[in-house]
Amino acid sequence: MPVRLPPVTENASRLLLEGLVDYAGLFPPATLAMPAAVRNYAHYRAAGAGWMLGRFVCPAGALELFSQQADPLLPRDAGAIPWRLTATASDDTAADLAGIVAFNERHRVCFEECGALVDAYEVRLGDAKQLATLDAMIPRDLVTYFEIPFAAAPELLPRVADLGRRAKMRTGGIVASAFPASEAIASFLKTCFDHEIVAKATAGLHHPISGPYRLTYDADAPSGRMYGFLNVFLTAALLVQGADVTQAVRLLDELDAASVSIDEVQITWRSDNGAVVLDRETLQRVRERLLVSFGSCSFTEPVTEIRAMGWL
Repeated sequence: MPVRLPPVTENASRLLLEGLVDYAGLFPPATLAMPAAVRNYAHYRAAGAGWMLGRFVCPAGALELFSQQADPLLPRDAGAIPWRLTATASDDTAADLAGIVAFNERHRVCFEECGALVDAYEVRLGDAKQLATLDAMIPRDLVTYFEIPFAAAPELLPRVADLGRRAKMRTGGIVASAFPASEAIASFLKTCFDHEIVAKATAGLHHPISGPYRLTYDADAPSGRMYGFLNVFLTAALLVQGADVTQAVRLLDELDAASVSIDEVQITWRSDNGAVVLDRETLQRVRERLLVSFGSCSFTEPVTEIRAMGWL
């Protein structure tokens, strides 16, 4: 029997954007030191757009350092919402898992004074044999995203679905060659939808709309085509509504911010082939069942630019 989603009460903007951005300030191109990244996350949580913030992304091997820097800033009463973290894997899965357990036990003991919880784990995957090995090691109650190369997605995504795990796709990087073809992203999302896989995205999604942007923050950085996070998440919504990969690719490649509009109850994409309406029920299904978040080393860029579009 299909899971029934609760009645939709939020407006379209809230449904699409709430908890959307997992903050990865420790990672390129920002590559901040832990103290700065932790301070940023605390500031973003307290700011007006803090409801858009998801997990803090931390290497599993740096969890103790995170604790040292974050303890003075963590919630200090039982009613507060704890900081949630996703740990990225090292080459030593056993050490990662032990570190996650130790971190959670430490913060559980003093929860009322320093609330933090690692409740997700992200692992790059090479092949089916590695998937089976890792699945046997990783506890079922630890939400796990397997990052799958696009070339291996047709083989590995169905196996991820059989195991009841989640998937992750890398949508960019700090060089132009790190950005996959639009067809690869659309096909990945379509396969996830067809196999009922929950997924997340990471890398290169600092901006709402696809277009040419500087690839790093260096003054002389080259520019390249980057995907917009709205393009990616609305493409997922389009697939939920039954679109094919060809139509999905057109939305991924949309460069005109004026072609996408939002009101209380829906988002509309006006393309050369006519208007497509994405209603609140569709947006809720996408965020709960298909594409839940994206990792970004910047939180201010997504917030500032989507506010400039009038979406906040």
